[in-house]
Amino acid sequence: MGLPDPDTQRQALQVLVLAQRTADEHVASARHQADRIRADARAAAEQIAREAQAHAEGARQEAGQQLSHARAAAEQIVRDAKAHADGTRRDAEKVLTDARAEADEIGKAAQAGADDLSREAKQRYDEIVGSLAAKRSALQEQIDVLQQFDRDYRARLRVFMQGQLDALGVEEPPTNAEVRRPAAARANGPSAAQE
Repeated sequence: MGLPDPDTQRQALQVLVLAQRTADEHVASARHQADRIRADARAAAEQIAREAQAHAEGARQEAGQQLSHARAAAEQIVRDAKAHADGTRRDAEKVLTDARAEADEIGKAAQAGADDLSREAKQRYDEIVGSLAAKRSALQEQIDVLQQFDRDYRARLRVFMQGQLDALGVEEPPTNAEVRRPAAARANGPSAAQE
């Protein structure tokens, strides 16, 4: 069995390359989006932490300035600020965890899509190659039939020619030289035949 048609192989290869490229683009896009989500979440968490730290620092400065008048109030403010910072940190960690989970889901979905595209491309390739094999088999059968017809026709023609030769009383078919000689005589005309 020979190789499939090069055009069909090229088309099948193009389908596989396109599917692989599309899958790679989906995976790269998902990774890029996941990286951006992580970066945004990290920046938001850092900003929240900076804001909380700034708030806590302001509360500490205010407590230091009013320490003689309101030590108890300053300590309460510090405690409140720390609680707020802890809550903010917890919120930031939750945002980051959620972003990571979402990025993982996007990556899994992109990989599943890429796998589906690759599977579909392979199936199409197998179908094309299978149909080519069937066409090749059908063409081989036609070639076999034509070759058999040619053999039968030649055999019948040989029998017919032998019958004609037998009817003319010629035991063996003329050689190529004998066939060419009368043809040359006819081509040269009556004068050549008389010579």
